[in-house]
Amino acid sequence: MLNRPADPSVVDSRLAAIRLLVSLGLVVLGNSSMYVVSVVLPAVQTEFGISRADASMPYTLMMICLGLGGLWTGRLADRYGLTPVLWCGALAVTAGFVGAGFSPNIWLFGLAHAVMGLLGSSATFAPLLADTALWWNKRRGIAVAICASGNYIAGAMWPPLVQHGIETIGWRQTYIILGLICGVGMLVLSMYMRQRPPLVADTPAALGEVAVDRSRPFGMHPAVAQFLLCVAAVACCVAMAMPQVHIVAYCSDLGYGAARGAEMLSLMLACGIVSRLVSGVICDRIGGIRTLLLGSALQGLALLLFLPVDGLVPLYIISALFGLFQGGIVPSYAIIIREYFALNEAGARVGSVIMASLLGMALGGWMSGWIFDVTGSYKAAFMNGTAWNLLNLTIVCVLYWRIRQPKPPALAAQ
Repeated sequence: MLNRPADPSVVDSRLAAIRLLVSLGLVVLGNSSMYVVSVVLPAVQTEFGISRADASMPYTLMMICLGLGGLWTGRLADRYGLTPVLWCGALAVTAGFVGAGFSPNIWLFGLAHAVMGLLGSSATFAPLLADTALWWNKRRGIAVAICASGNYIAGAMWPPLVQHGIETIGWRQTYIILGLICGVGMLVLSMYMRQRPPLVADTPAALGEVAVDRSRPFGMHPAVAQFLLCVAAVACCVAMAMPQVHIVAYCSDLGYGAARGAEMLSLMLACGIVSRLVSGVICDRIGGIRTLLLGSALQGLALLLFLPVDGLVPLYIISALFGLFQGGIVPSYAIIIREYFALNEAGARVGSVIMASLLGMALGGWMSGWIFDVTGSYKAAFMNGTAWNLLNLTIVCVLYWRIRQPKPPALAAQ
């Protein structure tokens, strides 16, 4: 029975709500490594005696592998169901954290994080987002937003706990304990995900909705439009990675200590939860491209605010603003593809854009560390992030300009 699709009557039901909560827990556990590696960066750099760029490399490897793994785990989930994929992810998360805790050098430490990205975190992001969308109809947008918020909940919850562990028992022991907690938790929750999702056709378009030519998204060849979205995703996430990856090290360099930086990272990502949910509501009202335009502009503003400020309280405030401004950017790409591209190609196209965004996070994390090594300051790294954000904003403006067509008189009169 569990290998067959669920009955369509369970869509938007209590069972779907329970499954959504389980999915949220899996995302929180499986995506822990994305954020704790930033917290241990100063300790790892000191112990291994390496540069800031080299210390940032594990994050880069993990994000690259997360992007690649999302395509692979999504296909496996479609074929074999979620449970085997989640079991593999649980084992990878445990092995990655424990292996990193015993690593004698930065290369094995980075390899452990690559394993966590390729098989661990990837099993609890794209496959769960796709699964959630199939269990909801009327409230699909907010359901997917709740599931996607799990990685920000992980970012808000795990950094202060890991920082406390580093200060009390050391980063190695903290990593080993975290791996056991997350791995066992994922195995337990995966048992509630054995039922296949229902197969329900999409609902008709809303009355009065303007039809789009899905064969020519934005009036372009689909490959060209897809390429522009991927470049935009890389650019916005290079900018996004600067504060998320380096805020702990930045606070340490300013003399405030890693604990204050971990608190700022936690605050930033907690505000990202609010941003992701609010952006989902906004997106339902104004569409994906306008939501992306708004988020990109506000993220660029927050990056500019980091440049003249190095006081403790202002950094807390700007970190909160950055989280509030950027949380809805990445989910907007999925909505844009759903609105303008052929529906039967949505899965592959969303996967490629998400992969581009993760590559951007990986590039941004490494690039910011390299710029710091060259210049001895994070100011240049913030300027680099602002330049990449401007590239994203330019592409989004072009796409928005191309869809600004007046409604036909018949539709305008409705």
